[in-house]
Amino acid sequence: MLHLFHLEFILDKLMSSASEVSDINMTVGHPIQVESGGELIPVFFEPEIKSLTAYQTETLALSLLRGNRQLIGTLLDTGACDLSFNMENRARFRVNIFSQQGRYSIVMRKIENYIKSIEELGLPDTVARLSREKNGIILVTGATGTGKTTTLAAILDQINTNMSVHVVTLEDPVEFIHPPKMSTFNQRELGLDFRTFSEGLRSALRQAPKVILVGEMRDRETVEMALSAAETGHLVFSTLHTVDAGTTVNRIIGLFDSDEEKLIRVRLADSLRWVVSQRLLPKVGGGRVAALEIMGSNLIIKDIITNGEEAEKTFYHSIAGLTAMGWQTFDQHILDLYRQKLIQEDVALTYSSKKTIMSRGIDTIKAETGESIYMVKDLSLEDGDEEQAADALPPELSAADPGFQQHAAQQGQHPGQHTQGVKLHSAR
Repeated sequence: MLHLFHLEFILDKLMSSASEVSDINMTVGHPIQVESGGELIPVFFEPEIKSLTAYQTETLALSLLRGNRQLIGTLLDTGACDLSFNMENRARFRVNIFSQQGRYSIVMRKIENYIKSIEELGLPDTVARLSREKNGIILVTGATGTGKTTTLAAILDQINTNMSVHVVTLEDPVEFIHPPKMSTFNQRELGLDFRTFSEGLRSALRQAPKVILVGEMRDRETVEMALSAAETGHLVFSTLHTVDAGTTVNRIIGLFDSDEEKLIRVRLADSLRWVVSQRLLPKVGGGRVAALEIMGSNLIIKDIITNGEEAEKTFYHSIAGLTAMGWQTFDQHILDLYRQKLIQEDVALTYSSKKTIMSRGIDTIKAETGESIYMVKDLSLEDGDEEQAADALPPELSAADPGFQQHAAQQGQHPGQHTQGVKLHSAR
């Protein structure tokens, strides 16, 4: 049976149970699990805990809540709450406790104490430019666990290193602690220092900051306050759970009623400076690598935000055509990762935005490196079809001839498509 005073002992054991532990998962009916390299691994204790009971997860949840009445109230009212948990001088965690089927589950994400720089994270050079903006809104988007908070921490650390300004952060919960450098940071936590992001943001405007971090754009009121802050000369950073730059813009506009849409489009077009969207991809040899879509602001993007996308005037095509400005689509960055042999072909296709474009890009890279793009392998001709196959090819080529692939391309056939009249069967 688990007891309250065992919590830190349990966390110590879990963190040392595998390399690069990123998350801890406690769910009724399962053993305690850690996530390493994107996979859940069960961790067993002595005496052995084959599966957690509802009582055990509730006991652990209460220990993590540490008697905070507001958080307990939020958990009971909404079925979930977020908090931070600090193990003195060892590790910090972002914790989510939630109810499922009347029982509590816990997910704990490890927060690195050390803030990595943009260079250490291997982010594109364009990301460093974000810290030099003077006003407007900068959004970092992506699914949960794609590194949005880590990227924002690196950008804010760049500001902390190079600028003497007042920075107010509104977080849920506070994750990276920014040490005193050139800037002054005041880091406030949802549920502990303020009740909602919109209230915290309204209060922040009276605290004379130059830079404001809003943990997440969760509702219309928060978006309105962020736009007002940007319009009054503040630099506002925030996050959204959206898959790419175009979806981000549409999600914000979709928070407002149709009769407000035109005004919001104009305000957003004037205030939005950058959108950085992130995906984490499985890396060759283990671990994960970040793929980023980066969209800035110019007259074309402002026009699309104001008037909407058209057939030949989309966010995707506008970003793809401005790589000289440091912009890039997911597909362009993923292809670059594939070219560097950091990811496999199937990973590139799975995580791409437009699979047709990605497939053509992969074939181009293969052709440049001399790698075969003939997809059908271990095949033989059915007995009696050799003569028919020979007739399907010009006299100077055979199916085994290296020129076959070039001939197929000239005839408008996909390199992996057999010629008409040739029956291909798996070799046995």
